[in-house]
Amino acid sequence: MSQTVDRALSILPLLAQGPADLGQVAERLGVHKSTALRLLRTLHEHGLVYRQEDQRYRLGARLFALAQEAVENLDVREIAHPHLAALNEQIGHTVHLAVYEEGEVLYIDKVESRYPVRMYSRIGKPVAITVAAVAKLLLADLPEPERRTLAAKLDYPPYTPRSTPNAAAFLAELATVREQGWATDLGGHEESINCVGAPIRGADGRVVAAMSVSAPNVVVTAEELLALLPLVRRTADAISRDYSGTTPPKEATA
Repeated sequence: MSQTVDRALSILPLLAQGPADLGQVAERLGVHKSTALRLLRTLHEHGLVYRQEDQRYRLGARLFALAQEAVENLDVREIAHPHLAALNEQIGHTVHLAVYEEGEVLYIDKVESRYPVRMYSRIGKPVAITVAAVAKLLLADLPEPERRTLAAKLDYPPYTPRSTPNAAAFLAELATVREQGWATDLGGHEESINCVGAPIRGADGRVVAAMSVSAPNVVVTAEELLALLPLVRRTADAISRDYSGTTPPKEATA
């Protein structure tokens, strides 16, 4: 039974490359045409493949409908929270999760610091979009025309001397974030608060959310917080794998 399921599932990535006839499917699977035909008929009955008039098979509409339904029902907060909590348990600092919705970047999850000095951020509250690390990560993933349009519309409040001063500087920073794959807010919103963040990506590689670690400089220096960047990025990558359903590559064994 497991071999049959394995063979049937092997047909789907083959057809994702384009329509194929019965002979091509049988050859790829290394089975007789009669076996390939039985598998294709079963997949066809469930709407996962479709037989065209030229007798070639392609992926069926039901497969796309299932994929869309699965994506719509994914809850990035639910998937991310155990990872955020584990990171918080390890390092003790405040951990945030944010998404971009209708022109705003919103916190959708937060795990509080174990230290007495706490962040004033709240779940559901928009972030300071021109300075926050999570905002830079989410906006850096937008197509360039959309980034430029948005940057031109934003105000650039001088929260601190380190705040982003204007659209040109903001676009330059987004370009850097897009290239390096991580972002910081080192005293840009509050002089005493530093933050480092990393993106969470879906199966298509697009950024669906961003996470960050924040701490006041009375607890750790900016340099000490930046030293946590590899751990933050590994956590974001683990969330991305769980969210997208991809399997991490196996580590080489000695």
